[in-house]
Amino acid sequence: MRAVCSLVLIAFVSLLSGCGNGDFDDLDAYMADAKAHTKATIDPIPKFAPYEPFTYQAAALRSPFQPPIKIDLAHRQKGARQVKPDPTRVKQFLEGFNIEQFEMVGTLANETGKFALIKGAGGVYRMKVGDYLGRNEGRIVSITDSQVDVVEIVPDGEGGWLERPRTIALKERS
Repeated sequence: MRAVCSLVLIAFVSLLSGCGNGDFDDLDAYMADAKAHTKATIDPIPKFAPYEPFTYQAAALRSPFQPPIKIDLAHRQKGARQVKPDPTRVKQFLEGFNIEQFEMVGTLANETGKFALIKGAGGVYRMKVGDYLGRNEGRIVSITDSQVDVVEIVPDGEGGWLERPRTIALKERS
């Protein structure tokens, strides 16, 4: 057994001695060639323009997600001087919000009349005929089981005022 181990050890040592001849001339040549053909300098960091803040100036304009209102100038309705908002009237809470955000979610009725349940402005409100909502003097003129009819008073652009009817339809499955 000892003889076999010594034979294996001698064979192993002879194999290792063949690896150490130091013939790395081809590798040294390749490395020298690679060093000769590479750039030794690094490009400087590019100059960037300083950040300029942007302020959105179109907040008061029509939302781009709503279709534009087409106005036929030849057949356009002229405003009347007798139709105008009442500046002495005390504003109601829901007049501080856009009418587009309101939706009808139901109705209530009792011996005093019929009421619409209007959702918007962070809650659900009970409204009756004659109440106001929206920023354009929107007055509720009728309440049915399926909709609330509102008349708004809007400027016509020429110094007069127009009454514009709006409908808030019942939203089912809210």
